[in-house]
Amino acid sequence: MKYIVVLGDGMADWKIPALKNRTCLEAAETPNLDRLAPLSEIGLCKTVPDNLKPASDVANMSVLGFDPNRYYTGRSPLEAEAMGIEFSATDVTLRCNLVTLSDGGNYEDKTMLDYSAGDITTAEAEILINDLKRELDGENLTLHSGVAYRHCLVVKNGVTGHELTPPHDITDKPIKDCLPKGEYGGLYLELMKKSYGILSKHPVNLKRIKEGKKPANSIWLWGEGTKPALDSFEKMRSLKGGMISAVDLLRGIAKLADMKIISVDGITGNYDTNFTGTADAAADALLGGLDFVYIHIEAPDECGHHGDYKHKVQSIEKIDGEVVKTLVDKLSSADEEFAMLVCPDHPTPCACKTHVSEPVPYLLYTNAKNLSNNAVRYTEDEAAKTGLYIPEGHKLIERLFSIK
Repeated sequence: MKYIVVLGDGMADWKIPALKNRTCLEAAETPNLDRLAPLSEIGLCKTVPDNLKPASDVANMSVLGFDPNRYYTGRSPLEAEAMGIEFSATDVTLRCNLVTLSDGGNYEDKTMLDYSAGDITTAEAEILINDLKRELDGENLTLHSGVAYRHCLVVKNGVTGHELTPPHDITDKPIKDCLPKGEYGGLYLELMKKSYGILSKHPVNLKRIKEGKKPANSIWLWGEGTKPALDSFEKMRSLKGGMISAVDLLRGIAKLADMKIISVDGITGNYDTNFTGTADAAADALLGGLDFVYIHIEAPDECGHHGDYKHKVQSIEKIDGEVVKTLVDKLSSADEEFAMLVCPDHPTPCACKTHVSEPVPYLLYTNAKNLSNNAVRYTEDEAAKTGLYIPEGHKLIERLFSIK
C-alpha cells in the first residue's frame, strides 16, 4: 500500500458573496474530487490546538502526525534547518520577511501594504539581504538570505518570549500596535527601522517602483524559536517518507524527520507553481520505492492572504485536475494500491486575509475499498454534515495509515 497526503495550504474558506455565497471549494470545478467523494470518508478535523496560533508550521506538523504541543518550538527554526543554517541550541532564529510599508511619516505610523513585497523574486531579495547584512549583522546577529520574501535572522544566545506579529495578519492595517515587544523588542524594532532607511532608496526598489511593482522597503521580524527535534518519521511509522514543497518551512520539517526532500523544477509558493510536475514527481517517488509522500501546495494560502478568491478557486481546480487526477491515474495504471488524504492545514479566508483555527474538511480515499460515509462532494459543508470530527489533528494521519 502506498500513502499520499495532498495538502492544499489554507484551502478552506468562508462563504464569499462574490461567489454566490459559496466557499472557494464549493465554487471550484473539481470533477476528480467529485468522483472520489462518494467513495471516500469525509469529515472535519481540528489541526490547531486551542493553546497555539493557527500557523502553517503548527498545522502541518499536526497533519504530518507530530503533536505540536510536544514538538513545536517555533516557526523560524524549521525554516533555518531547511536553509542549511548552522545554529546552536542556545541560539534563537526569527523569520525575516521583506515587506512593503507605506511611505512617509514615522516608522511606527506606517501601514503594512504587502507582507510579501509584491512577490519579490529570489534574485532581487538576495541582493537586498546581502546589502542589509553589511549594515545589520553584528557579533550576535546574522542575516541569512532565503527564497523570495522569506529570510532568517539568527540571534546568538538569544531569548524567546517576545510579542511578534506575523505580517500577513496585518495586511492593509497600521503597524503601530504590532511592533516587537519584549526583552529584545527595542533591538528588533531598531533593525526594522534601519532596514527601511537602507531599502527605501535601494536601486533594486527604485527599479521596482519604476516598473509599477511594490518595493521591499523594510524587513519584518517574527516567528521566533529555538532548535527543534523531531522523531524520525520512518522509525515512527515503519514507512519511507518523502516531502514535496516549495517552502523552507515544510522542507525543514522533512529534514528534521529524516524524510526525503523531493525536488521539482518550477514549483513556487503561489498559483503559478508546477502542479503537474509536482504530481509526476510524487508518483515517480512512490513507484520508485517510497511508501509515503506528503505534497504541500502553498498556492491557496497565498491567494487567501491576498484576498484573491479568483486565483484561489483556480488553484483548487489545478490541485484537482493536475495533482489528484495525475496521482490516481498513474498509480492505478501501475496496479498499485494506495490511500490518499486530501485536506488543508488550516483555513485562510479571503475575507480576513489570515489564518483561522476552525476545523478543516478532509477527504480520505483508497482504491482498495469503499470508505463512503455518504458525502456528496468534498466541501466544508459536506464534511460538517457527515458528523465525523477528529478533535486532535495529529491523529488524523493514523486513519490514513490504518488502511492496509
